[in-house]
Amino acid sequence: MKFRPHPPEEPEINLIPFIDVLLVILIFLMLTTTYSKFTELQLTLPVADADAQRDRPREIIVAVAADGRYAVGQQPLEGRGVDALASALRAAEAAPDSVLIISADASAPHQAVITALEAARRIGLQRITFAAQSGARR
Repeated sequence: MKFRPHPPEEPEINLIPFIDVLLVILIFLMLTTTYSKFTELQLTLPVADADAQRDRPREIIVAVAADGRYAVGQQPLEGRGVDALASALRAAEAAPDSVLIISADASAPHQAVITALEAARRIGLQRITFAAQSGARR
């Protein structure tokens, strides 16, 4: 009895799991990749000089005390009327493009603030703002 030799079995490589892993990696890379968008316009942006000052309007500060007294630019004012305050604002060289900042005490009379607004209107100031503190004091 003669036995025939068995042919050697060749190892079989299963490619299905390998392809599955590669597809998962490909999907992961597609989702996490950031695509840069190129604009069609060529822009030349302006260069700013950091040392150049901005063209800011002149600021005039009118302080109103709790008892209704005024101070224009750190200078106390003698009178409490509209005319006295308007002449003090003119003396402070208020131009029509100047900004008037009214800094009134929290307990200042309402009429004192209205007087400051009326004086500003009389000399032609149109840009008026109020100074305030952030947060409530108790």
